[in-house]
Formats: sequence, C-alpha cells, structure tokens
Amino acid sequence: MSDRSGRLLRVRGVVQGVGFRPFVYGLATDLGLAGWVRNTSAGVEIAVEGLPATVEAFRKGLQAQAPPLARIDAIEDEPRDPDGYTAFEILASIDRPEAYQPISPDMAICPDCLRELFDPHDRRYRYPFINCTNCGPRFTIIADIPYDRPNTTMAGFKLCPACAAEYEDPRDRRFHAQPVACPACGPRLWLEVGGDRIGQDEDALQTARRLLREGKVVAIKGLGGFHLACDATSPRAVEELRRRKLRVDKPFGLMLPDLAAVEAHCRVGPDERRLLESRERPIVLLERRSGSTIVESVAPGQHHLGVMLPYTPLHYLLLEPASDFPPALVMTSGNLSEEPIATEDDDARARLAGLADAFLMHDRGIRTRCDDSVLRVFAGQTYPLRRSRGYAPFPVGLPRSVPTILAVGGELKNAFCVARDAYAFLSHHIGDMHNFETYRSFEDGVSHFERLFRVRPAALAYDRHPDYMATRYALQRSQDEGLAAVGVQHHHAHIAACMVDNGHPGDRPVIGVAFDGTGYGDDGLIWGGEFLVADYAGYRRAAHLASIPMPGGEAAVREPWRLALAWLERAGVAWEDDLPPVRRSTAEARRIVRSMIGERGRDPRLNAPQTTSMGRLFDAVSALCGVRQEVNYEAQAAVELEAIVDRHAEGAYAFAVEGVEIDPSPVIRQVVDDLRHGVAAGTIAAQFHRGVVEMVLRVCAHLHGQTGLNEVALSGGVWQNMTLLEWAVEGLRAAGFTVLLHRQVPANDGGLALGQAAVAAEQLEGRPMYELMR
Repeated sequence: MSDRSGRLLRVRGVVQGVGFRPFVYGLATDLGLAGWVRNTSAGVEIAVEGLPATVEAFRKGLQAQAPPLARIDAIEDEPRDPDGYTAFEILASIDRPEAYQPISPDMAICPDCLRELFDPHDRRYRYPFINCTNCGPRFTIIADIPYDRPNTTMAGFKLCPACAAEYEDPRDRRFHAQPVACPACGPRLWLEVGGDRIGQDEDALQTARRLLREGKVVAIKGLGGFHLACDATSPRAVEELRRRKLRVDKPFGLMLPDLAAVEAHCRVGPDERRLLESRERPIVLLERRSGSTIVESVAPGQHHLGVMLPYTPLHYLLLEPASDFPPALVMTSGNLSEEPIATEDDDARARLAGLADAFLMHDRGIRTRCDDSVLRVFAGQTYPLRRSRGYAPFPVGLPRSVPTILAVGGELKNAFCVARDAYAFLSHHIGDMHNFETYRSFEDGVSHFERLFRVRPAALAYDRHPDYMATRYALQRSQDEGLAAVGVQHHHAHIAACMVDNGHPGDRPVIGVAFDGTGYGDDGLIWGGEFLVADYAGYRRAAHLASIPMPGGEAAVREPWRLALAWLERAGVAWEDDLPPVRRSTAEARRIVRSMIGERGRDPRLNAPQTTSMGRLFDAVSALCGVRQEVNYEAQAAVELEAIVDRHAEGAYAFAVEGVEIDPSPVIRQVVDDLRHGVAAGTIAAQFHRGVVEMVLRVCAHLHGQTGLNEVALSGGVWQNMTLLEWAVEGLRAAGFTVLLHRQVPANDGGLALGQAAVAAEQLEGRPMYELMR
C-alpha cells in the first residue's frame, strides 16, 4: 500500500443532473482506481486512491472528458491518506446547510434519445417523455437541491423495475437521470376538448395533429409552460389566434420540424444553423425568404421570423412531417397578452379556455415557468434578446467575489439576479411587471432562487425609479428585514452589465453608450440617450440627447405621433398638414398636445415629462416618415422603421453637438425637408440610422480625447436594432475602439439585474470612482 496515493477532490460548477457521477465512476474504474464519489449541496466530492501516475491521469481526465452538459468551474485538490478501498463506489448524496451549486438549465432531447424515440424495437418507442442524463428537463422540475428525484416534480412517479435497473446502473446512460421514466411508470399524455378527455397517449397526439391540420388552436403543455399552437401557413388560423390572444401585431414564434424545413422558409447561415441545433434550442431570428408560405401576419411589417426547432420528444412527435401536416406551427406563449405563461393545469384551463380549442396535457409537474429564449447572431456570435429556457439559471461569472446580493431588475422584461461569491445567477424571463400575476411570479421566483442557491441576501440592489414594482419590493423588504439597499441608476446598470458580460475586470473605466426607451435619471427626468464614462463603482454623465416633453406621458409611448409633434416644435417646424403625424391627429388633439408641451421657448405644462430617450427619438422619426403612428407592442415603431431601411442609400443626417448636449433638431428639419421633396421613406430611415452612428462616433472620439479611453460598451434596448449595431460597431472598430457587446445577457432590461449586482457590490465595499469620472 505504500506506493499508493490518495486525493480528495471537490468539484464546483454544473456537475449534477448531467451524468457527472457515472462519468467519474467509469473513469475511475477504467483506470483501476478505488474510492468514492457523491453529490453534495456544494457540488461533487471525489475520494480516489491508486498509483500516483494513475491518480494524476484521473485528475486530468476530469477536465478533458467531462460529460457534454457539465461545466467545471473549479476543482479543489488536496492530498488524502489512502483508506484501503478495493473498489470505486457511488455514495448517497448529502445536504450541507448553506452550501450551493449551479443548476443545469433544461436541455433539448439528445441524439441517443431521439433515435430511441423513433425505434419501433425500443421500449420507449414514441414515448413523449423520454430522457437521459444528457438531456431533458432540469431547472423547471427542481424544487430543491441536491438534485435528486425526491426534490423534483418526478417524485410521485415510482420507477418500474426496468427503469429502476437503469437508474441504479452506473454504466447506464440513465444512471440517476432524475426525470427517467417509460410508458409503464412515467407521465402520460392526454387531450381535452371542452373539459372532457377525448384521447390518451398516441391517440391524443394524433387527434391534436388532426385539429392543427384543420386550423384549430391547440394549447400544449411543455417544459416550462403552455404554448398555443396553430398552422403558421393558414391566414385564418393565425388571425384567429391573434384575435383571441389580443396580440395585434407582435410577432409570433414558430416551430419547424427540422433544419431543411427552416431553410425552405428562411436564410440560414452556419452560425444560425449552429444556434438552431444547439442543445439550448432557442428561438433564433432569421431573415425570411421571399417564397415562404408562412403567412405575413405571423410577423407583420418585418423581414425576419423567430424560429426554433423541436426540443422535447413531444415536439418531435407533434411536428412529425407528413404530406397533409403544416410545414410550420406558430408556437407562442400560452397566455393572454402581457400575462405570465400558464404552467399549472387548472390555471391553463381557466386562463386559456377562450384561446384554445383543445388542450394537449400531461401530468409531469412544472415547478418553474420558463419562456423560450430568443437570440440573434451578430458578427458570428450570439446576441441574446431574451434569456430564459436553456440558459437560465446558468451563472454568469463576476470579475471578483461579491457579498450576497439580490438585484431585482427593472419594470420591463424583468429578470432578477442572485449574486454570491463569483457567480451571478440570473433568473428566467419574468416579464413586464404591469400586473399582479407577473408580480407574484417574480416573488415566487425570488423565493425559489434563494432556496436553491442557499441565499439570504446581505443587500438588495434596485433601480432608482420610485414607481417600479421591483423597486418597491426591494425597499419594502429592506425595511422589513433590515437589509442594506443600494439604488443603481438605470443606464449605469446597463453599462455595468455589458462590462460583466465581457469579463471586464473593472480596473479601468469604459465609454458607455446607453440607448433605450426609459430610464430614471439623477435629475428626475427620463433618460435614454446617454454617454457615460463608467466603471462598476460609479459614472459620469458625459453627454446626452437634448430633452423634449412627452405629451401625455405613457400615451406618447403608445402614440408616437405625439413625440413627432414635440420634436417638430423643438426644431421650429410648423405643424403642417403635409406631415403624417399632423394628418393623423385631429385639431383638438393637437390643441391638447400643444397645451401639454407649451409654446416654443416656454416650460412644458401638465402631463408632459421630459425625456432624453433615443428610443423615443426613433419613435418620432418613424411617425414622421408615416411608418407607425400608434403602437401595440414595445418598440414597434422603431422596429418597423428599421425594417424599411434602404441599406444602399448613402448620406447621414447631422446632429448638433454643443458641450454635453446632443440636439437632434437639425435631423428633424432634414427629415421634414426630404419628406417634402419626395425622398423615399427607406432612404430617410437609412440616413437617420447613419446619422445616429456618425453622432456616436463623433462623441466617442471626443470622449477618447478627454480621457484616453478606447473601450466602448453598447447597451440598452435600442442596440437590438441590428442595422444600427452593425454600422456602429463597424465605425467604432475602424476608428480604433474596442467594442463591448452583450453575449450572455440581453442589452435590454433583461440584463439590467446583472449590472445592478455588480454596481451594488462595488458600492457596498466602498470602492472609489476613478478621478476622470468625477
């Protein structure tokens, strides 16, 4: 025994529910090593002993050969006296109070399970809930850690002898796959119409397919909630779904059976193909082909479609290609407009009864609702628009260890964040906090994360807007529990999030360009066209758009013609009837708007808050061009303005830059002049986009001259405009700047909590701002 050595290894990262213990068992036994492996609340512990060279080979193999879904963040390695083990064992899990570990997101069905699903000789042939350690539900079924079956929504399904044998066999692909099941012992599928069950298992599936062929709307229970599905090539079906769901123009997500079907309707490059087929299976925005039979009303006024491939066995069975089956299905969230996605059966029956003609149900519970993630590809890399299923709660690494912080996010596209040590655990997409149901979902999500990650926050981070529901939650909880609370300026949080997203150490400031629709400013105004010199500890507002009044407040967001009139007033352009926003409004409406914004040179009057928002400027130009006078979903006017850009048009409108203020008035006058000379709207849209880009380059060059900084972080919802982003990144890089873009969290408010956590950590530890920022 004297020639033997031992080691105790503690492995942290995503190492539970991903086949890590059977991998360790196989690696150790193949090398002839003895010892044990077990799950703990903190990760995986391994005791191994054998010849020193063999133990070292095992240590290296842990990193080099880990299972596909595992992510090793750290391995603590310490010598250990051999105990004389003669074999390698898998021990029972242990729960250690206060310990925690990252949790795997839900993952798409793996190739092995997909092959078995369609193999007539396999005992799980056409079983809609087939899975193994390499795929299937994870985050959405976990109630607590360690990740063992009793702590999931599969606890009530007793394993049959065949499944139990697989579950207990360390050499089997389904060893300790917590959702493992088969037709004999697992969840079942059924179809409901009018409250009655009319079919089960394969019969339910085929009846649902028949209803979809007939143009019906079917509610389908999935991994993280219900979808509403219909034939995406049927104008009548899509319009009926819009009518029922109260979704006037906002695009629907689509699911197509395979990559060949996607390529028949959309342009798919190699990077898009990789993302579509990834184990996360997000919705990917793709350019639509002109010959596509998917109806225009799926995404009105847009050239792109949001497409995903099947990611559960049920999806593959439901979309199985056939000559009489639709080539594409709308697969949109199962909710009424702006409500949280339905997850529980009775709730779905109540809330979706007027939306769906039938319900394809199953009895595997959903612990956590989780919408589909939405991503684009930009410059060969992912660019997230919504981070949820497949990605949450996978952690984002922080530049340094931080106190335990709960950052509550913003009002729109809410996602919160639990930060501890060097991890930031961002939540799934919660949604817009405009109704009680979403707020309750937020509260439940926070409680669940605090339980999963063994967190009691030492501090709360929140947006400074006093009327945000998440802010009120944070301040009330701070008062009730005596917790420190750190208010973080909205646009500072955006830039900090972008810095964290890029692994920026924070040892130097960056030039932050924060463009969005709404953010509460230090002066009480609505900011949104901001240039900041910022690090994690603080910021200086170095430049910003000139402000205008928003006549009617939120009404101006819904009716961009109001914003257009306000910009015309500031630019000194008369409200003549030849201009689209003037034609859209009545004389009485214009009189009211005039009374709100005041005469030129006078202070605004009631209900007209001041804004410097770039998003609102895009809305105003959209209205001026006649593209969109009223909106029914967020950023619709700007989205449709981008859609008409003539990318071959040259020229750029010029902003006036005076000190720290950037005045778009000359741009407004140039737009009006071009409109009156019959210049095409697509050309005007292009020149406006190029004008914004040239203004960004000019201001960043000026700030570089002041500070010597050459890193530019682009954050805020306006940077989801791919035309603007492409031209700006191209120009900035050509000018010698390093550009920081979002890759892990959205540029919109879905990434806000990450920045809040990073800023709050610096302020709690009292780190000073750099001199050049004061």
